[in-house]
Amino acid sequence: MTDRILEFLRNRRDDGPCLVVDLDVVRDNYLAFAKALPDTRVYYAVKANPDRQVLDLLVGLGSSFDTASVGEIEQVLAAGAGPERVSYGNTIKKERDIARAYELGVRLFAVDCEAEVEKIARVAPGSRVFCRILCSNNGAEWPLSRKFGCEPAMAVKVLELAHRLGLVAYGLSFHVGSQQRNPKSWDNALKAASAVFRDLAERGIGLQMVNLGGGFPAKYLKDVPAVKTYGQAIFRALRKHFGNRIPETIIEPGRGLVGNAGVIEAEVVLISQKSEGEKVRWVYLDIGKFNGLAETMDEMIRYPIRTPFDGDPMEPCVIAGPSCDSVDVLYEKEPYPLPISLEIGSKVLIEGTGAYTTTYSSVGFNGFAPLKSYVI
Repeated sequence: MTDRILEFLRNRRDDGPCLVVDLDVVRDNYLAFAKALPDTRVYYAVKANPDRQVLDLLVGLGSSFDTASVGEIEQVLAAGAGPERVSYGNTIKKERDIARAYELGVRLFAVDCEAEVEKIARVAPGSRVFCRILCSNNGAEWPLSRKFGCEPAMAVKVLELAHRLGLVAYGLSFHVGSQQRNPKSWDNALKAASAVFRDLAERGIGLQMVNLGGGFPAKYLKDVPAVKTYGQAIFRALRKHFGNRIPETIIEPGRGLVGNAGVIEAEVVLISQKSEGEKVRWVYLDIGKFNGLAETMDEMIRYPIRTPFDGDPMEPCVIAGPSCDSVDVLYEKEPYPLPISLEIGSKVLIEGTGAYTTTYSSVGFNGFAPLKSYVI
């Protein structure tokens, strides 16, 4: 929350729930990453928030970009980034999309299996590829599944094939889980990466780069370590496992760059109870899972919620969205404490919502408009 956001909300015309992003916070976050990991290139994860003004700012600051689709690549290029600053980081790509990215000048691609290497070799000859490996997500509030990546032993074969097919076997990547609150989580992943580096070096293939992924957290209800702490832990792990031959490194922060830069203003639509004498009230907002708060799935991300009645006595509430879908419940397994004095029509501020909200908002489920976004 910043004074600039509060001032904007005081003066805006009420047109439903909205996200407000403060670019000053995004700038400060980027500079903090650049300072904490000075020899590491920042590749902003565009999927976190692809707003043009956010991209414009980051282009001007010198950021590179991790993209998941041709659409994101085109957005980044339109904002002024050269294709040499773009990584096509999705391991699942149609061959025609790889060809289009290559046509646009992109030469850096992620893979995690031999079939993906073969696609790239056919339509993006000579490109650099990095292989994503599986690693533990312990400590992450939003753990990632086994959908992406392969075992390190398989990565050796994948990159060997890339080398044989005329591609540049450039390096490895991993992801320690989104909203990773343990700075030491990079250690084991780097240990595995260093073993792959050594194995391939013995086969005459010299890898150059480790993509340290994302996972850098935004502050929600729990405190998180400073970016400086992550930088120190990662550098220690690099020295421990690579010695004096530290490879090129890149990071892909998304949430850590824009999460705490955004606040959603929403309205209480209804407050009710399910039976006489029940202590837990149901509080329905005009925003829910389908309007941008998809990361409340399984209650993994618990956003800070501010109300005009903070400081009054509290009671546990179930918080739900406005749609006619029974899964549109944000917090029920662990009810959320809200002021007893909260009223229908009250405005609430949902903090830490600069990442993964507008991009998760539906086009018009139940006829509700997509989440409005303002960048200041």
